[in-house]
Amino acid sequence: MNSISPCQTNRILTSCMIIILLKASSLVFPQEIYLLDLERSIAIAKEKSHKMLILNQDLIRAKHLLKSATSSFKTHINLDLMVPNYTETIRQWEDSSGITFFPVKQLRYYGYLTITQPLPTDGQLYLSSGLDNFNDYSKNEKLLKLNTQLGFIQPIEAFYSYNQIKSEFKKAKLNYELSFKSLKRAELELLYEISFAFYEMVATKERKDIAWQALEIQQEAYGIAQDKFEAGLIREVESLQMEVDLGQAKNDYDIAEVDYKLQINYFKQQLGLSLQDSINLISDLSYNIVEVDEKKALEYGLNNRMELREKEIEIELSKLEIRRKNANRLIKGSISGYYDFIGIDKKSMPISFGEAVGNSWDVMRDRPGNFGIAFRLTVPIFDWGENKAIVRAAEAELKKNQYSLDEEKINVEREIINTVKRLKSSLRRLQLLEKNTVVAEKNFNISRQRFSNGDIDSQALALDRIRLNVAYISHLESFISYKLLLADLMRQTYYDFENDRPILQQEM
Repeated sequence: MNSISPCQTNRILTSCMIIILLKASSLVFPQEIYLLDLERSIAIAKEKSHKMLILNQDLIRAKHLLKSATSSFKTHINLDLMVPNYTETIRQWEDSSGITFFPVKQLRYYGYLTITQPLPTDGQLYLSSGLDNFNDYSKNEKLLKLNTQLGFIQPIEAFYSYNQIKSEFKKAKLNYELSFKSLKRAELELLYEISFAFYEMVATKERKDIAWQALEIQQEAYGIAQDKFEAGLIREVESLQMEVDLGQAKNDYDIAEVDYKLQINYFKQQLGLSLQDSINLISDLSYNIVEVDEKKALEYGLNNRMELREKEIEIELSKLEIRRKNANRLIKGSISGYYDFIGIDKKSMPISFGEAVGNSWDVMRDRPGNFGIAFRLTVPIFDWGENKAIVRAAEAELKKNQYSLDEEKINVEREIINTVKRLKSSLRRLQLLEKNTVVAEKNFNISRQRFSNGDIDSQALALDRIRLNVAYISHLESFISYKLLLADLMRQTYYDFENDRPILQQEM
């Protein structure tokens, strides 16, 4: 049997360790492969990007606050219990005869159930029922009270100045709408940002491909130059220049490849992906000719822009704040009333709890009910103009918000008009550069053939190669500019002119 040498053993152990480490790294850093076009990239970003996750939590918070404000109109039931409260101490009593100290040894427990129904007039109805029990061990007495009370309270200022419950509900509703619209605007901002990052990645990929194509062309030209130099058809300096150009082409490709890898990592971060994940890019440089009606763009923009609605909401909130502050200098008051039944039993101990409750019930049943009604007024007389100044400050804030809304409308109109004009200009430039690229390709193919035939030197060929690369890159940049302007116009108008459809928004 052949023995294994120490060197072979070390190689086997090293191979095993490498396999184990590779498997462990795949467990620690699991890789996912994503086949991405623009739509898929946007869908992933909406789901995983940290920006959208944060904004979704803001929307959830506003949604729950709205639910809380809605629930404030509904019936509330509370149970208040004390079981038990035992006290054993010395207390002080002071009257005209002097100061007296006496021992206290008591056990108290109670329970009350209260049902409250808020009213849309900012008042409330309530029903409270329960019992309160005292065991006074110092006097050897037991006191139990049963009490049921039905009452109401109604602020009078709610009818002519400020209704708090309705105002708080409206604030919560407006804040929820504000959060919702902020989320929708952020989605369009994200769409543009992801589009920008996606096309930047497309651009770096295309630049890498252009650099690789230039490298292949230069390698071919270098081979031809070497053959000519060996045949004595060109000078040595021209052959050396072709070698330098080949080195420059290799360097350009290396730089383009590094830029592409860096852009991929940045794109992964934008999407919320792990840097260990793999991306396969689907890029298509075809485009549609989109005709944009400026009036239609303005109409959709003014009707849908979130900034304008946000300003309108700020104005509504400012009006509510003015009403609230203005109410402080108006006559305030309330009307309240109650009707209740009370039954009290006081007996020497020992006495059972059930018997004490029964005695209290008998007293409450036989005893006539109690009632009360009150009308309270607070009339502000003089405050040195303090509240008036606060109201004037709030009114100034309201006017500022109104002016800001007018200014924002002008900004929206100007942005949309400028974007439409830039889009049309970008389309014309893209069509021109597309033709220029075709011409540059034909010129270079002719120059490459002429160089092979010896009709032109390497410098002329290099110039035509540079012109071809410039044509490719100019066309690429113009294509990306056109696509980003379409995305920007959709962000500004909430209308997809490329597919001729409005952007459907989720209902609140």
